[in-house]
Amino acid sequence: MKKSFVAAAVVSLMAGAALVACGGDDGITVPAPVAPAAPFTIKVMGFNDYHGTLESPGTFSETTAVPAASRPPVGGAEFMAAHVASLKKKNPLNVVVGAGDSIGASPLISSLFFDEPSVETLNRIGLEFNAVGNHEFDKGSAELLRLQNGGCKTTAGATDPNSCKGAAAGTPVPFEGARFKWLSANVISTATGKPLLPAYGVKTFNGVKVAFIGMTLKATPTIVTPSGVAGLEFRDEVQTVNALIPELKAAGIASIVVLVHEGGFQTGTLGDINGCEGQLAGSAIAGIVKQFDNAVDLVVSGHTHAAYNCMLPNAAGRSISVTSASSFGRVLTDIDVTIDPATGDVTKTLATNRLVVRNDPAITADTVVEKIVAGYKALVSPLANSVIGAISAELPNSRTDGACNMPAGNLIADSQLAATQPAGFGGAVMAFMNGGGVRSPGFTFAASPAGEGNGNVTYGEAFTVQPFGNSLVTLSLTTQNIKDFLEEQFAGCLGQSPTATRFAIPSAGFKYTWDGAKACGARVSNVTLRSNGNGATLETLVDASGAVQNPAKSYRVTVNNFMADGGDGYATLVKGTNRIGGAQDIDALTAYLADFKAPKPPYAPGANVLDAGTLRINRVGTSATCPGGANVNP
Repeated sequence: MKKSFVAAAVVSLMAGAALVACGGDDGITVPAPVAPAAPFTIKVMGFNDYHGTLESPGTFSETTAVPAASRPPVGGAEFMAAHVASLKKKNPLNVVVGAGDSIGASPLISSLFFDEPSVETLNRIGLEFNAVGNHEFDKGSAELLRLQNGGCKTTAGATDPNSCKGAAAGTPVPFEGARFKWLSANVISTATGKPLLPAYGVKTFNGVKVAFIGMTLKATPTIVTPSGVAGLEFRDEVQTVNALIPELKAAGIASIVVLVHEGGFQTGTLGDINGCEGQLAGSAIAGIVKQFDNAVDLVVSGHTHAAYNCMLPNAAGRSISVTSASSFGRVLTDIDVTIDPATGDVTKTLATNRLVVRNDPAITADTVVEKIVAGYKALVSPLANSVIGAISAELPNSRTDGACNMPAGNLIADSQLAATQPAGFGGAVMAFMNGGGVRSPGFTFAASPAGEGNGNVTYGEAFTVQPFGNSLVTLSLTTQNIKDFLEEQFAGCLGQSPTATRFAIPSAGFKYTWDGAKACGARVSNVTLRSNGNGATLETLVDASGAVQNPAKSYRVTVNNFMADGGDGYATLVKGTNRIGGAQDIDALTAYLADFKAPKPPYAPGANVLDAGTLRINRVGTSATCPGGANVNP
C-alpha cells in the first residue's frame, strides 16, 4: 500500500506537481493539491490579399473621414515585417497567419519573377499558416506547389531567365520556397481525393494545441481561368470546417481558428477599419460564419479587400470574432486570444486592426526585407519606368456612376478592340473587359516616384492595372448571345452567382441601358453598335422594349481568355464559335497607348468619336450607386 502511494508521488513529481510534507502517522510525503493553471493569452497577427505588394501602395487611414492629405503612408514589405516584429515583442506566444491571395495579380516587381519575391518577403515577415485564395490558382496547382516547395520555374525544359533571381536580392538560389504552410481544406485533388495541401496546421502554446484551418471560397472556379483549377474540386466552406471538428476534438484540440479567403463589406460610408457597420449583412462571410460549428473560435477572412472587425453569430448563436485587414499590406490585425489551459478552449478574443504606417519613429524598417525589395526593384526598374503613353485625366478603376461605367476599363476595352479589329487578328467589332480584371488604382494622372511626369503612363503602371497575363480571344456571338451575356451580368440571373453583380466594360461604340427593377432576363435594352471608324454606322441590336433584332446575326467579339472560358459567371461566352487567339492583354494595352505618346495628344476619356459624347452603360432610375451585390433595384 505504501509502495504504491510513493510511486504515485513520484509520478506527480515527474509531472511537475509540488510535494509537501503531510502530518500522517507514517511520515510519508504526499502531493499537495495542484492549483489550476491560469488562463494565458496568445497573439494572433493576421492579414490578407497581400498580392505581392512589396512596395508601399500609398496612403491609407483608419476611416474615410480623414482628409486625403492627412492620411499616412502605409505598407511595404519591410514595414510589414517591422510591425509584426514589434507586436511579437509584446507577447512571445504568437503566430502570424494569412487569409489568402498572397500571390497573383501582383505588381511587376513580384509578378515578373513568378511571385518568388512575394514568398521570400512573406517568409521573413514571419507568416506561418496561410489559406489559399483564388489567386493562388492563377497559374495552376503545379505552380502553387512549386512556390510551396521551392525550386526554379522551368520554361521549355530550362530555368526561366526571370526565375531564381535571389542572388540580386540576397535570398537563396535556387528559390527557397515558402517556409509557411499554405492550407487548402476545401480544395481537393480529383486524382487523390485528398486536399491539395494540408487542411489545417497546429501550433502548441504552453502545452495547448491550437488548430488553424485554411481554405478559399467555393466559387473559385468561377473567377479563375479553367486551366488554373484543372484537376481540382472546391467544396463548401461550412461543410468542410464542420466535418473537421470531430477529427480535431479527437486530437485533443479545442481552440480552432478558421482562415478563409471569403469576405464581406460594411454597409456604411465611414469605412472604419475597426468597424462592423451593418454586421456585414448579406455578405458571403456572414452567411458562412452563421453555419459554423460552435467549436470555431475565430475567423480571419479576406477576398473583398475590405477592412472590418466584427463579432458575428455562429450556428449556436454565439458571437465570434471575424476580421479582415484590407489589402496590399496596408493593415495588420492584432488579435489577443485568451485560452483556458484546463479545457484547452478559447475564452476570449480581442481584435484590433492596425495601420502598417511607415512614419512611426518607433517602427524601423526591416533591413533584410528592405534589401530584398531593393534588389528586385533594381532588376525590374528599366522596364517598369519606361513611358509607353499618356492620358489627359485620371482614369480610376472604380465605378464612377450608378450605371457602373469605369474609366480605366474603357481604355483597356478600347485597346483590346484595336488589337483585334484587323481581319487577320480576329476582325472584332466590339470588345468587353471584366471589371475585376482592372486592378487598383487604375491609371493615375500624377507622376509616380519614377518621375516620368504628370499624365505619362509607365509600363509598370500599366502592368499594375493589367497584371494577369491573360491573352485575347476573338469569337463569334449571335445577337441573342450578346443579349444573354449582358443579362447574365446580374446576380442570380442566367446562372450568375447569386451574390455578385458583375458588369463588363464595353469598348467604344457599344452602348446599352439596364433597368434593375425588371426581372432577370429582361433588364437590358437599347443595345446599339456604332462602327465604321467615323461612327457613321449605327446599328440596333436590342430595341427600347428589350426585343432582340436579328437574333441569329453574328458579330466578332473580343474578350480575354478568362472571360472566354466562362470566368466571372459569363457562361454564354463559352458558346462563342470560330475562336482566334490574340496578343496578351498587357501587350495590346502597350501598343494602344503608343498612339497617345508625346508628341501625339494624350488619351482623353470620352473623346472617342464612336462614343458620340455619351456614356457606354446607361441606367434607368436615379441611383448613383453601382451595385456590386444581389440588389440591383434603383
